[in-house]
Amino acid sequence: MAIQALEAQRALLPYALIFFGVSLPIYVWAGSFAEDATWMAATFAVFAINWGAFYAVTGWLRRPQAQDPALRARVQILGALLWAGAVAQIAAFADGAGVVREPLLMLSTAAAVAVTFFTAPNLTGLLIVGPIACAGPLWALFSRPQTSDAGVLAFGAVALSMALCLVVNRTLRGQAAMAAEREALIAERAVSLERAQKVARSKSDIVATLSHEIRNGLNGVTHVLAAAAGQGGRAAPSREQLNAALTAANELVAVLNATLDSETAEQGRLMLDSQPFDPVRLTRDLVLLSRPHASAKGVELTLHVDAELENRTSGAVVADVTRVRQVLSNLIGNAVKYTVRGRIEARIERRGDGRIAIEIADTGPGLTPEELEQAFEPFRRIERTGAGVPGAGLGLSLSRHLTDLMGGRLDCRSAPGVGSCFTVDLPFDDGAFCEGIEVGPAISGDPAKRQLRVLVAEDDALNAAMLRAILEQLGHKVVHAQNGRRAVDLAKLADFDLMMLDGRMPGLDGPAAAAAIRALDGPVANTPIIAVIGGDADEARECLDAGVDAVLRKPVTVAGVARAVADAAARGRMDAEAARSVA
Repeated sequence: MAIQALEAQRALLPYALIFFGVSLPIYVWAGSFAEDATWMAATFAVFAINWGAFYAVTGWLRRPQAQDPALRARVQILGALLWAGAVAQIAAFADGAGVVREPLLMLSTAAAVAVTFFTAPNLTGLLIVGPIACAGPLWALFSRPQTSDAGVLAFGAVALSMALCLVVNRTLRGQAAMAAEREALIAERAVSLERAQKVARSKSDIVATLSHEIRNGLNGVTHVLAAAAGQGGRAAPSREQLNAALTAANELVAVLNATLDSETAEQGRLMLDSQPFDPVRLTRDLVLLSRPHASAKGVELTLHVDAELENRTSGAVVADVTRVRQVLSNLIGNAVKYTVRGRIEARIERRGDGRIAIEIADTGPGLTPEELEQAFEPFRRIERTGAGVPGAGLGLSLSRHLTDLMGGRLDCRSAPGVGSCFTVDLPFDDGAFCEGIEVGPAISGDPAKRQLRVLVAEDDALNAAMLRAILEQLGHKVVHAQNGRRAVDLAKLADFDLMMLDGRMPGLDGPAAAAAIRALDGPVANTPIIAVIGGDADEARECLDAGVDAVLRKPVTVAGVARAVADAAARGRMDAEAARSVA
């Protein structure tokens, strides 16, 4: 508002110069009747000096240096005070001008009104300069009885001009407020337009990804399944074809997961569940899972752990273990995918200020600085290194976003022909405890290797078949219930070592079924329960509040189910040991 007022006043300054320039001949003509020629010459000199100084101020205000509002306001008020002083000097000269005293004083009053008008846009300048400019002529007019009537007329003119100037100032302030509101609306519209364009680009990228990656993968899987079903009169598919179909299906799941997670993160709806976990155990598991794939390509995959971390008795990374697993899996998977020969090394080391660094270094093709910047952009793939390699171009951008949300940092050093080194920096709490660090007596037996009786409650036939296949592959026995009510009834009739409940089922959903099982009498109420959910944070919280022991997000994997079953079973055994010790 103040800047716009100063700009409006600056726009009037050239007209002020023109006004005083035109007024000068009139004043010279009237002053020629004065008795004191020396004083008149001095008055003209002051007028000329003020005119030159004001011209310099007008030119200075056009320069880029005159952008400080406070400095501009002071300079413009000082410039107006120069003219107010000139008006006072003219009034003093006119007071002793003899027979032309009254006309000159009226002219000086007109000059004071002009000065007041040209300060009207700036309220502060108007209230300061206006009274000062008008004080000299009015005092001179009222100082002698013969000009008091003219003083009354001059005072009325001054009061009217001041009132009009205040009206002009109020009008300009209203227009400035409307202009500011308009600018705010334009800026808001620009932000909304940019957001809409960003959403449109994101949707376009998603459609392009789905149409290319998923269509190709589904076609391959469909052909292999058709051969397995005996369609087309062809022979049954070979093991290589089945492996290719399985790889394509896994790639499809990875593309879908990355696309959905990226969209969720972009919209700010990605929920994190921070808890302490062992980074060494997590990284070692991921390295072991990726080593067969690396070995098949002739690439060595190793893990180096800092001795301080390997032999510690406490301390853990505090972050969302699922998201950290996703980030490290992306980085290790990319290293295996793009490294044709050589080796890949995962390194874990402590850093100062409560941080831990997990590095994934490879001897792959490497990236230039420009390519590295592009690699972290969503849906961008490097043509030089990505030709013939499946993917959506979301892994690195999503990994960096997830790392930032967890209070960490993802950096990379890379050189073409040498390789790349991606570093995940995460917060580390020396006083935290987590699974994988022995803080008490060890529990005998490995629950992951026991054959468990598992009750699966899932209304979707495909999801139920997938869970059954995974659990049976892990060596467990499975009983399937089609809804939560049936699961509660089966829990009353038979003993189960573990229950897996879908979060959303008709009739009785997962949280309600878990609460009903916890309310039963006898040991069945303490049976470990895993909730299998679609990934919604509110759904996970609802299941945990109902009494489930662990949450497994869809789509499930063999490794994820194995870890969840092992953790839930171990927790059940610990509860049993505690109950026996209390008894």
